[in-house]
Amino acid sequence: MSEQIYDIIIIGAGAAGLFCAANAGQMGKNVLVLERAEKIGKKILISGGGRCNFTNINTAPDRFICNNPHFVKSALSRYTAQDFIELIEHYNIAYHEKTLGQLFCDNSAREIVAMLQTECNKGGVKIKCDFHVSEISHDGSGYTINGEVKAKSLVIATGGPSIPKMGASDFAYHVAKQFQIPLIQPRPGLVPFALSDEDKLFKTLSGVACDSIAMANQKAFREATLFTHRGLSGPAILQISSYWNSGDKITVDLLPDHDFGFLKAIKTENPKWHLRRAIGRFLPDRVATALAEKFDHQKMLGDTSDRVLENFETSLKAWPFHPSGTEGYAKAEVTIGGIDTDELSSKTMECKKQSGLYFIGEAVDVTGWLGGYNFQWAWSSAYAAAMDLAAG
Repeated sequence: MSEQIYDIIIIGAGAAGLFCAANAGQMGKNVLVLERAEKIGKKILISGGGRCNFTNINTAPDRFICNNPHFVKSALSRYTAQDFIELIEHYNIAYHEKTLGQLFCDNSAREIVAMLQTECNKGGVKIKCDFHVSEISHDGSGYTINGEVKAKSLVIATGGPSIPKMGASDFAYHVAKQFQIPLIQPRPGLVPFALSDEDKLFKTLSGVACDSIAMANQKAFREATLFTHRGLSGPAILQISSYWNSGDKITVDLLPDHDFGFLKAIKTENPKWHLRRAIGRFLPDRVATALAEKFDHQKMLGDTSDRVLENFETSLKAWPFHPSGTEGYAKAEVTIGGIDTDELSSKTMECKKQSGLYFIGEAVDVTGWLGGYNFQWAWSSAYAAAMDLAAG
């Protein structure tokens, strides 16, 4: 049986793969998308609690982690958050800003997948699901998959190994190894922490969340911290996890709206109050009770020296946690690291030393903050590749 010939083969029918296919197809290219799962867009469907946090209006290069911080600038400037918003509005998909510039569908992430499918249909894109790639070969004229289909150009859009239950894998890294393209060491990102035994007090607070500032390695994020049966989660913790290295401590400001001296002021006004009541004005009841017990403080504030109160405040404003690790790829929303961007053109996403081979989306060493940034990178990197592919 003779090979089927295409202009472009894209492996991975997620956000980046579908968007790249749609754009290249609509510019006249014959595109085939290969997907291992039984349906397209599986990770899109579960994102944002099923409503897909599809971009962030505050998208900027400094919201991304990359070994080369300048790499993201070209793609992000050529296809912006506003560009994707205009596409959403063209399809009459209702959306809202939840917080901090995060945009979600009002209804369902299925609308995003349906939109991408329609865009692919407009470009005549062929999609094959339940397709397992077992072999990639390359000759002077292009890339052949499993000896069945061939194209001049090959795009790898299979993401990273985060959320393996959704079919995520390290496939892209194996392709990189085959073509001698180096990696930045991958690790879980936007991931909950497991706490060590010395922090076991906080495991009793499972299910409780509080407003906080999480800090590590000169980075700080203010959002909710969620105590879990294993450790710490919530938006502030997920954000700081991307900047945390094994062995580092993190500090959490449990009272971000209160300056030092607030306990002394309460003491002046209410000298007969105990610590539990004082901090209970600003913290969830279970957290206040646990902290008061941790300090083992039974005295009334009026009988407590200012120095002791200052020590309490220091702890509350910078509580040190010592994670024993993270919950790994199973709970990580993204993968940090991946294809070394020094090997890619920032304008086209094509490999500098391997003509016709492109890597886009999460497979690349580019990781956005929580809140729609990683979807925007998928759209922007896919568009950059599509523009180059269409011109070729």
